[in-house]
Amino acid sequence: MDFIFRKQKQEARSLSDRIISWLKEHPDLSSAQVEDWLKERFPTLDVAGSTVRAYVSEIRDIYHIPKVVRIRTHEAVEELPMGQQVQVDWGETTVKNPENKEVKLYFITFVLSHSRYKYVEWLDRPFTTKDTIRCHEKAVQFFGGIPEEIVYDQDHLITVSENAGDIILTGEFQAYKQERGFRIYLCRKADPQSKGKVENVVKYVKMNFAKNRVFLNLETWNEKCLAWLKRTGNYNVHHTTKKRPVEVHALEKQHLKPVSTLLSFESNLGSSITRTVHKDKVIKYKSNRYSLPIGTYRPRGDNTVYIEIQGEELIIRTEPQGEVLAKHLLCHGKGELIKNRQHTRDRSKGIQAYKETIIRQFKDQEKAEHFIHEVGCRYPRYIRDQLQVIQYAISHFRSEIEEALAVCIKDQLWSANDLRDIAQHLTRLKQAKNPNPPSIQESRNDNPALKASAATREMDDYIKILGGVS
Repeated sequence: MDFIFRKQKQEARSLSDRIISWLKEHPDLSSAQVEDWLKERFPTLDVAGSTVRAYVSEIRDIYHIPKVVRIRTHEAVEELPMGQQVQVDWGETTVKNPENKEVKLYFITFVLSHSRYKYVEWLDRPFTTKDTIRCHEKAVQFFGGIPEEIVYDQDHLITVSENAGDIILTGEFQAYKQERGFRIYLCRKADPQSKGKVENVVKYVKMNFAKNRVFLNLETWNEKCLAWLKRTGNYNVHHTTKKRPVEVHALEKQHLKPVSTLLSFESNLGSSITRTVHKDKVIKYKSNRYSLPIGTYRPRGDNTVYIEIQGEELIIRTEPQGEVLAKHLLCHGKGELIKNRQHTRDRSKGIQAYKETIIRQFKDQEKAEHFIHEVGCRYPRYIRDQLQVIQYAISHFRSEIEEALAVCIKDQLWSANDLRDIAQHLTRLKQAKNPNPPSIQESRNDNPALKASAATREMDDYIKILGGVS
């Protein structure tokens, strides 16, 4: 019995120390955010919000950690019936990554006005109209239907002009509105009477989810945000309605207009559909996984690709109308992996023999050996993938590969993807000066197995590397 008591006391002390360290590191941390962090790190912990608030208040008094209070004046408005309205707004915030560098993130929020049931999605760049439409679809699926009316402020992503009440929408959003058949209401910015609910959600997302959280990558961030919605954002009792949004939504969902999962507008928008390349070099589309060539996934780069549906074929591109990365027949099942043999690793030779084969293809074999050694130190688990990308670069950009290798060693860019991208950039520079020589595309057509290529960096990145700008 004494052992159990001591163990419980140690666990309580551990929790207490952790809360104290959080408040000392982040003095502006709210008790609601402390409660969410506890639930996130200790899923089995059962503690009431009032208990956390009282304890945090006591800690602030003991350790003299003041709390900043901001007050905004509001006026009560009547509650809307179920299924009538969703409010939409955008926000942005700055967080820190593991290297303590600032990262600016952008998000869009949706909230059903009656139940206060929320959906949030993040990007590491400003939203476009196509992003906005895609997020609307994900929100509709998340809510289980679409309401009669959607409320926005006068945002340039969806509107061109109010036109004295005859609202002019952007072309893409007008097509989407006609497809889904909802009514639009535009209001002034910072207008709590019209869209105060979603403004509160923007603040809630910033202060309770994002504040003081470390950003690893966009995919993980969005996954954590969905977990936060389930655990806190849509679960905690709302201070106005005194009900849990998740429970009220179960009733409100029945009043939303059902929508199909297969949208005709997707085929119309075509290349505007985006997907994220996962670490295992696949994208997900309609509950299935489709493979991509080796080297497509970029550990520290943009992994967005664009998909297009043509009949029964799925086409994956680097840009909306850009180079084709892969083509697959559509799978109408669920949970399937659709894989192209050309996207698999070359296991016909051992790693060391593979390295030696590649090194012999360089004129400066000493530099090549040094580069491959450094690559192997940084990507031990993916060395075969890296070697295949190097071989691809040699095959496609042979005349520039030596210069690209020298640039990588000079600037300590120890990645096969960097070698390939620099070689490709040098090739494009030469083609721009002399457009007559055979194109890279013509050389690719000679070998169907080498048609796919991964997304490349922006040209400005390599102009900087090559000394084009100061």
